[in-house]
Amino acid sequence: MNKSMLIGTVLGVGIATAGGAIGSYQLLKEPNYAEVVRTTPITKQTKIPHQECRDETVVKQRPVKDENRIAGKAVGAVLGGVLGHQVGGGNGKKVATVAGAVAGGYAGDKVQKNMQEGDTYTTVEKRCKTVYETREDITGYNVVYRLKGKESNVRLDRDPGDRIPVQDGELVISSNESSIR
Repeated sequence: MNKSMLIGTVLGVGIATAGGAIGSYQLLKEPNYAEVVRTTPITKQTKIPHQECRDETVVKQRPVKDENRIAGKAVGAVLGGVLGHQVGGGNGKKVATVAGAVAGGYAGDKVQKNMQEGDTYTTVEKRCKTVYETREDITGYNVVYRLKGKESNVRLDRDPGDRIPVQDGELVISSNESSIR
């Protein structure tokens, strides 16, 4: 056998053995990452209040100076009395005058009341109310991952992407990223 052939054969066997050893080592060694199967965002609805205002035209009654409507009653009574005095004669005239004064006082009261209620003015007022806008906030993620052929769940503060790093057989996540389930 030729010396170069012998060296080639020894080298070939050595490389094949080393390749097999490296391949076996890769199969036995722990994986560097877990594969993310599914990521589901966890959301929370937040209601945000804000004011909505608009100008509204409002009709208001002017302040009343004579709340008891004495002027209307007095003027109505005088006019009713004068008109009643024009009717009849003798004692009938006196009764007609009193009845005219009473009816005139009542009518004067109603006329003044209608005039006071109709004495209005228009103004513009700002009317506001609180309305709520709803917003959805993502508070975390439920993540299903596969490690060594087994699926498990973990809740994280952020979306991990396609892979989660693994060290010593455990997921590498920050301590503020919730717990592994």
